[in-house]
Amino acid sequence: MCLIVFSYKKHPQFNLIFAANRDEFYERPSRPAQFWEDHPYILAGKDLKSGGTWMGITKSGRFAAITNFRDLSEPDKQDTSRGHLALDFLKSSADPEEFARDIHQKGSSYNGFNLIVGNPSDRLFYVSNQKEDIAKIQPGIHGLSNGLLDTPWPKVREGKEGLRRLIEHDHLNPADLFELLRNEHRANDAELPDTGVGLELERELSPMFIRTKNYGTRNSTVVTVDKD
Repeated sequence: MCLIVFSYKKHPQFNLIFAANRDEFYERPSRPAQFWEDHPYILAGKDLKSGGTWMGITKSGRFAAITNFRDLSEPDKQDTSRGHLALDFLKSSADPEEFARDIHQKGSSYNGFNLIVGNPSDRLFYVSNQKEDIAKIQPGIHGLSNGLLDTPWPKVREGKEGLRRLIEHDHLNPADLFELLRNEHRANDAELPDTGVGLELERELSPMFIRTKNYGTRNSTVVTVDKD
């Protein structure tokens, strides 16, 4: 998943309003969100290659979402799947803060990642192996792509502003959130990050919704958790 925008404890009705696009190679097999047969309390998509997930929630309210951190200067560590970090939290009963700290200590074993874990009715935590410590997420509107949380990449800024407009109204239509995620506007060159992939690829990866020959937005996910 390569773009997440979410409102946390900012809306009068919802503790969490979450909208995200997962970007991946088209050939990589995956399964849309459903309750898992071997873990029937987990609602999540599934990466059929490694067995992990990019986002999920449980019947008790445990929530996890992950994105990759894009930095081609890092050595590749293909033997450890980041999707299992989200899945492990959903399967566990560990305190979210303790889980986040444990993952942070083990973070060097993984390629770059950003992980959000917690219960939207209580606490959410952000952990990345690109940061020195974990962070408790504060109420507000947040965005996450393949940099750090709230790094102002163009797609993150557009997503946060679009979400801000949508939640100004008490009535929230999930269809509007899906429409927000389909934005294919490319950023100006001067606004593009430099993550080592080259200018042309930075352009292709700059929209909220990506379409390239071999890689792009594979699915869109909307989750709302109300205060009841």
